[in-house]
Amino acid sequence: MKNTQLEHTISTRRQLHRHPELKFEEFDTAALVAERLRALGYQVTTGVAVTGVVGLLDTGRPGPVIGLRADMDALPITEANDFEHKSQRPGCMHACGHDGHTATMLLAAELIMEARDSLCGMVKILFQPGEEGGNGAEVMIKEGVLENPRVDAIFGYHNRPGFEAGLVFAKAGPAMAGSDTYAVTLIGKSGHAAMPHLAVDPIYLGSCLVQQLQGIAGRVKSPLQSGVITVSSFEASSSANVIPGEARLLLNIRNDRPDTRNQLVGRLDTLIAGICAPYDADYRLEHVHHVPPLVNDTGWTRRLIDAAHRHQVSEQIEQIDYMPTMGSEDFAFYLEQVPGCFFFVGNGMDSAYLHNSHYEFNDDILASAAKTFLAITKEMLAFNQP
Repeated sequence: MKNTQLEHTISTRRQLHRHPELKFEEFDTAALVAERLRALGYQVTTGVAVTGVVGLLDTGRPGPVIGLRADMDALPITEANDFEHKSQRPGCMHACGHDGHTATMLLAAELIMEARDSLCGMVKILFQPGEEGGNGAEVMIKEGVLENPRVDAIFGYHNRPGFEAGLVFAKAGPAMAGSDTYAVTLIGKSGHAAMPHLAVDPIYLGSCLVQQLQGIAGRVKSPLQSGVITVSSFEASSSANVIPGEARLLLNIRNDRPDTRNQLVGRLDTLIAGICAPYDADYRLEHVHHVPPLVNDTGWTRRLIDAAHRHQVSEQIEQIDYMPTMGSEDFAFYLEQVPGCFFFVGNGMDSAYLHNSHYEFNDDILASAAKTFLAITKEMLAFNQP
């Protein structure tokens, strides 16, 4: 890798950081990506899932099809950093590092194109919109990005604050949590605060629900499995002397596998009904959002780590056996369709965490991440000349 390539990638990353765009609004980012891919010689398709971009490299030799994915969207957060390339769009910043992921993949695309004479098959690179709560991966799949040609295996990555900068690591099996968001409306009977016996208090019922939900997480779910229930919002009346007629709660439920999800989500309806029944209250339970658990293929995880070692992509490479995060990632939708691996690259021990207004992607990890994509591409598409 030339120094000029890395310098250009850092400049691109910082340009993207200055101009963040929210989910399904990544028009400028998509235009930059498409322009760069065309200049490199990729066949480019734009407008996938509104703003997604797909770059295709056909080596002209029969072989497998590898899929590589980067996410492009930013978050509705006001940046608190004060460096020169801070966000120029109020209320919007790259607080999760998708600017770095996009820049990484552009560098990987360049390195792969340089290596095309040693490859067979095809490389399909997906620049995806709407990862942050938009299930952009699911939309991309519905629009056919894994077909024509059919992807045989797919790979993506995320930077990880709290791990040594440049550490490349992956976990076989469950590696990131599934996430479900539910809205619960508890329907009581409004009344005077001085006469609760004439009302049905949904705040009291909601308080019971908060406690009972933790009972499910602590006494129904196996302690050997990972899962958590968070009540992230509890809204009702703001008047001191009024018992409201309704209260609304938002629940976020994380799980490491379908069995865990069933243990947590599967009890919701019964639990809420049981809390409401003695008080003649009613309720509505709405499923707002779902991302499945991210489960890496065991074989491809091992091959990615082995390839990273062979090609010396970093001084630190590791296959881990513990759940590295309960965060969720819509790359899981791809892994439900085709095998592959979602790996991580440490962003630094002192890095602010993801979705924090002081977060900053570490440019020092761009090379390690891009070379990991190159390594697995060479591993999968190696062309053995006669």
